[in-house]
Amino acid sequence: MTETRTPGKRRLVLWRHGQTTWNVENRFQGKTDVPLDDTGRAQARRAAALLTALRPTALLASPLQRAADTAQALADLTGLPVRHDRDLIERDGGAWEGLTGAEIRERYPAERAIWQPPGGETSAQVAKRVGTALERALDDLPPDGVLVVASHGAALRLGLCHLLGLPEETWEHLGGLSNCCWSVLSERRDGGFRLTEHNAGTLPEPVLGDDSPAVGR
Repeated sequence: MTETRTPGKRRLVLWRHGQTTWNVENRFQGKTDVPLDDTGRAQARRAAALLTALRPTALLASPLQRAADTAQALADLTGLPVRHDRDLIERDGGAWEGLTGAEIRERYPAERAIWQPPGGETSAQVAKRVGTALERALDDLPPDGVLVVASHGAALRLGLCHLLGLPEETWEHLGGLSNCCWSVLSERRDGGFRLTEHNAGTLPEPVLGDDSPAVGR
């Protein structure tokens, strides 16, 4: 018998990891496995306490330790296991990884102007990789499920754009996520999703990360 479900109930919470020393130093992290710093660990604990109010039913994370440890803070409160998916790692920054914003501006002005790291992924590649991972996870989410995904700034923003079906020329219209903030998507009656919250969790803060040409200003 085919399972029936009431549409419009599932929720997806896209949660960026806490602060790292490379965030503070304004370095492009990409797929480099940089850990949370003390502030980032405190941010994860605070955000996890808030996110428990959403009654998550499943936790998924990038295996990079800054995201995995952020997710673990919520797992410690909820008792839910954390699954990891390598397709949720941050954008491959190629030659930019480890460089500060100022160094990127100086060494790669043309590439920075179009925000394309040499040897790294394109925005379209990241959007498809992460968006497909989110779709895969949603396929396994029950009708009233709440899935929290701990990942990275660029990965989440671009995956979100893919999931919402936004054309690429509009992707820059969606702002980034601050450390340990999140976006919430709620299921529509037709089975698609709408964005109901974005960059929630704190008062507005600068977005320190790999997701904008503003990095390094």
